[in-house]
Amino acid sequence: MVLGRWRNRKRKGHRYAYSAWDGSQTGFDVSASDIMAELNDDLLYHGDINAALRRMLQSGFDVDGERVQGLREMLDKLRQERRERLENFDLGGVYDEVAQELQDVLDTERGALDDLARQARESGDQRRQEITDQAVTERNLQLDMMPPDLAGKVRELQKYEFTSTEAREKFEELMDKLREQLMQQYLDKLTDGVQNMTPEDMARMKDMMAALNQMLEQREQGQEPDFDGFMEQFGDFFPENPETLDELLEIMAQRMAAAQAMLNSMTPGQRQQMQDLANQLLDDMDLQWQAQQLSQNLQNAFPNMDWGKSYEFSGQDPLGMGEAQQMFEDLADLDSLEQMLSGTSNPGALAEVDIERARELMGDDVANSLERMSEVARQLEEAGLIENREGRYELTPRAIRRIGQQALSDLFRKLDKDRPGTHELERQGVGHERDFSTKPYEFGDPFNLHIERTVRNAVKRTGGGTPVRLTPEDFEVERTESLVRSSTVLMLDLSLSMPMRDNFLPAKKVAMALHSLITMQYPRDFMGIVGFSEVAHVIKAHELPEVSWDFVYGTNMQHGFMLARQMLAKQSGTKQIIMITDGEPTAHIDARGVPHFSYPPTRETVDKTLAEVAACTREGIRINTFVLDATSSLAHFIEKLTELNGGRAFFTTNENLGGYVLVDFVEHRRKLITGRR
Repeated sequence: MVLGRWRNRKRKGHRYAYSAWDGSQTGFDVSASDIMAELNDDLLYHGDINAALRRMLQSGFDVDGERVQGLREMLDKLRQERRERLENFDLGGVYDEVAQELQDVLDTERGALDDLARQARESGDQRRQEITDQAVTERNLQLDMMPPDLAGKVRELQKYEFTSTEAREKFEELMDKLREQLMQQYLDKLTDGVQNMTPEDMARMKDMMAALNQMLEQREQGQEPDFDGFMEQFGDFFPENPETLDELLEIMAQRMAAAQAMLNSMTPGQRQQMQDLANQLLDDMDLQWQAQQLSQNLQNAFPNMDWGKSYEFSGQDPLGMGEAQQMFEDLADLDSLEQMLSGTSNPGALAEVDIERARELMGDDVANSLERMSEVARQLEEAGLIENREGRYELTPRAIRRIGQQALSDLFRKLDKDRPGTHELERQGVGHERDFSTKPYEFGDPFNLHIERTVRNAVKRTGGGTPVRLTPEDFEVERTESLVRSSTVLMLDLSLSMPMRDNFLPAKKVAMALHSLITMQYPRDFMGIVGFSEVAHVIKAHELPEVSWDFVYGTNMQHGFMLARQMLAKQSGTKQIIMITDGEPTAHIDARGVPHFSYPPTRETVDKTLAEVAACTREGIRINTFVLDATSSLAHFIEKLTELNGGRAFFTTNENLGGYVLVDFVEHRRKLITGRR
């Protein structure tokens, strides 16, 4: 099947039920913020919004207890739906239904013949009885001699002179119904073109097929067919309202392929019966030829469509011809949808799905999930969180800030409010940074008078009236915060051991959270980032979401300290390095900048690393180290580093890392402020 079958198109016949709002109905709105929160950890870990969207598309997500299914769940549901159809139904009912209806016609005719003979006997007219018995005997003999196959019965009944008006009408209605169902192989079942089809309608059908065959031949010869003229003459046959010849041909090819799949799925005997019946029903040889020619032309035009497709039914419930045609359309649509979903890598591609058809086939949950998933990228774009650049999405600065804020919120939620460093600073200092709170004036305070509160105090004291006279006890001044500046470089271990031990995501979340904390709360502070593995490199803030680990061995702290020290040399205020690592130094660079790796660490690597630590110490840079999964040799090295530098070391786990780093940073910031007062 081709994917175009699932593109949104106009369909008729849908019914909708409405009920009054009773308070029990719940809406399910997925916002851009919900989507971004769901993507947050994936973006922190991999940093690729396109890959994150693909993973969300595959896995789905939950919002407020409601589930948006991913492709895996949808495909499981789709395959279950197809399996249930095949396991519950029996295709032999197509043949049995027609045979039973023909038998009903014969039984009705035999009953009328018996009534005719009885009436003749009861009349007392000997001559009438003889003539009637002879005629009834001849008619019953004709009925007894009917061929056993469907097409033969139809052929003989078309020539038979019915005694029963009811039997004749039943037969004519059956023929009309079978012709209509046969024509539905070529046209949408909802079109009025096959309802109550007259001989004139059949002739017009033949003309339509002839015109289609002519357009296909013209296209094969390199000519441009008159599609608009065709639609003006025969457009009522196509309620889908195709806009191009390709779309029209695809619609017909899909329907004919579904009809072919029904024949392919029958036993050889059933298939021959149905083909002979179709030939008998389409007794117009030219119509048969046009239909066969159209089928061949469409197979040539759409060779990749699975014309040999068949299904194996194993159930007990028989399918009639009309039910079988609908069943094979459903199965074809399920196959086409499965192919589309299996090949989809971008949520936006789901916008091409006919949601209402998906709802008919698989229910509300899948349809609603398809609809919401298809809007994910559009919502993020409209919210200014991603941009489409040359076919790929990129995070915007707003999204980067959002990721950091989410990481910060996640980490602070884990902290116990009673732990040190998690409370707001209570003591106010003297300076020129407004704190947006006030206090009664005391001797020695800067006279940053808050006019509104001061006047209010005077009015309250005097009870109102003018003029308002102020006294010193009415004065209220604005509090100010001491202005201090801290410069921090975060050294982030990107060696292969970090993801192998599940340490990378917590460490990167700390980096994003710390960057968000500093930019929001301490905008005058400096924060730099250095990633290190075999070598080290400076990471700019806007690059942080896309940072991932390096597929190399080596933990080059020496190069990392060197770059951090160079960055801090250009900054003012207190200076510190925060290093997050899970390994001892196993790499260094030489005078030419060439990296050297060795495990276990060589004396040269350790000495060069400690030499950089000593250089940082001389320049007043404090190094605080957060150690994950410490081995005895790593712990021994960190002890030397701490002793040499005077900083602190925290031995923790990836679960507690965020709390340790943030609490320590805030506590460090608090001490800077309180130390100035």
